Parts: sequence; structure tokens; C-alpha cells
Amino acid sequence: MEEISRHQLETAETAEQFRGIAFTFDLCPVEKEPGFDEPLISMLVEHQIPATFFVSGRWAARHELQLRKLLAVPFFEFGTHGYLHAHLPQLDRHLQRQEIETAVTLLREYFGRQTTLFRPPFGEYDELTLKLLDELGLHLVLWDVESRDPDSTLSREEIISGVTEQTRLGSIIVFHANGKGQHTKGVIEEISTALTETRRLLPVTVSQLLKHRHGPPFKHQKLPPR
Repeated sequence: MEEISRHQLETAETAEQFRGIAFTFDLCPVEKEPGFDEPLISMLVEHQIPATFFVSGRWAARHELQLRKLLAVPFFEFGTHGYLHAHLPQLDRHLQRQEIETAVTLLREYFGRQTTLFRPPFGEYDELTLKLLDELGLHLVLWDVESRDPDSTLSREEIISGVTEQTRLGSIIVFHANGKGQHTKGVIEEISTALTETRRLLPVTVSQLLKHRHGPPFKHQKLPPR
């Protein structure tokens, strides 16, 4: 995988040549510990699979050691995911900005990582959210493939089937790395191999993908202005 990625990154000029997809992982707050999928992370590191993590501030505050471990991996990228994982369109301007900005500040000032990528909790946003992101210099990142890995009623095979059927060139796939997905590690192991070997789709970070991507629609919940 490393040899394929190096060649494509160096030579690709178009999205078709690049053939990238992005595995993304939300780190939402959890009620029960450990709140961190150690086997998943170890597998990503072992196989050198690039990934982008969207970190909520509350999760970061409670999982400092785990986050620092993630930050040390050179092929992992980071964005923020709000602080409390709140429904942004239900908040006024002050509270929306606080929910967005506090996590960005925490990641920058306490963990030493500046990021411009932002994924709204629940995929929900409104016109006010977009204005605030513009003011803060942040880029909205959603997804077009939902793995549904936290759904305990789904089998590993059902998740694999759903993800592989939906994934196409330029897809951004959402998973979770906070321990909510009991099948996430196995799903990633299988689909990363299958998509690379049979469809020549290459896992990359979101930033790498967006350099070559030309705006396929995202799935999201954009609510009307209040």
C-alpha cells in the first residue's frame, strides 16, 4: 500500500488518476471507558493506512494519552468535531461559536496541533454554522458513505457490504474510533484490501483527497436558517 500511495501521490494530476478515498474516524464523547479502539489503531499503524480523525474537545480532555499517541503517527490527520458534541442548529451564535472554537483552541494550545478541518456533530449545520466556520478559517468536512459501525444490530458482513456498495472514487467514509464500533477493525481490514486490490482505490487523508476531488455531494443534515 505504501508503494502504491507514493507513486500515485507523485504522479496523479486528476481525481481519476489519484483514485483516492478517505477513511475518517469520529472521536465522540462516550459514557463508558475506555472510549478508544486500541486494536483498530494498532491495525491502522501496522498496515500504514492513512486516516483522518475528527476529535471532540470533551473526548480529547478525557483521553490525553491516547490522543498524543495518535498525534505521533505521521500518516494520521486531524480535524475537530465540536466540544460537547452538541446539535449546532439548536444553538445561538455565541454558543455555536463556543462549541466549534473551544475544541480547535484545545487541540492547538494544549496538544500543539493546528487544524482547519471541522466535522459538525451529527452532520448538522445551518447558515450560521457556515458563517462561523468562514470567520474561524475552518473547512466543513462531511461524508458520502456512512458505515453505521456503532449500530450493534449490524453484522460485520452487513457493514462491509454497505460500505463497499456505496464507496466510489473520491468517497469520504465515516467510522468511529471511540470503541462504539465492535466490528470496525475487521471491516477496515477487509475493505481496505478489497478496495485497493480489486478497485484500485487508495486510502488517503482528507486533505490529500480534497486536492484532487471536485465536489461530489455529501450526506448531511443542513437545517434552514433560524
